[in-house]
Amino acid sequence: MCRELTPWEKCVEFHGHICPGLALGFKAAVIALNELGVARAADEELVTIVENDACGVDAIQVLTGCTIGKGNLIYRDYGKQVYTFGNRKTGEAVRVSVKPDVMGRDPEHRKLMDLVMKGEATDEECDCFKEKHLERSQKILELSAEEFCKVEKVKLDFPKKARIFDTIICAECGEGAMEPRVRVKDGKMVCLECAGEEYSRGW
Repeated sequence: MCRELTPWEKCVEFHGHICPGLALGFKAAVIALNELGVARAADEELVTIVENDACGVDAIQVLTGCTIGKGNLIYRDYGKQVYTFGNRKTGEAVRVSVKPDVMGRDPEHRKLMDLVMKGEATDEECDCFKEKHLERSQKILELSAEEFCKVEKVKLDFPKKARIFDTIICAECGEGAMEPRVRVKDGKMVCLECAGEEYSRGW
């Protein structure tokens, strides 16, 4: 009989490897779910707003059940290790802000990472990098909530639940696009890609 994977192992399996970034998202999600007193969402009961597109978002998807496909994972491109989790049933929400010094600075680790990313690392350097990656990940997982982040209750303007829209066939490329994402170009309905640059006032 196969042993059931732990929540952390499920996140690693989904992401593909262990890394400090995954540990950050895992830790943030565990803390938030405990604060809200909820478990993984089967549908859209929970909403998560992530402020980066890094590794940790994969752990958040696995633990919370919030995904792009269900419409309850919202991405804001702020480049910050900050996550807001909300419970639609109670209206409660918490904002988890990871402390900047959690990752720490390790010049040797950074140097090894650069070599690995460039494909210039020796086998020995690759092994050393993996070992340091595991060590840093484990240290993050072992931190207390107080050491790891700032948690605050916030008022969240919950987004509307996901909707299903009609598909419009683009007059130029012939591909289908959801109705709200279609534009009028030269009197014809076209997708955003074919519409080209949209009118903007700098927002």
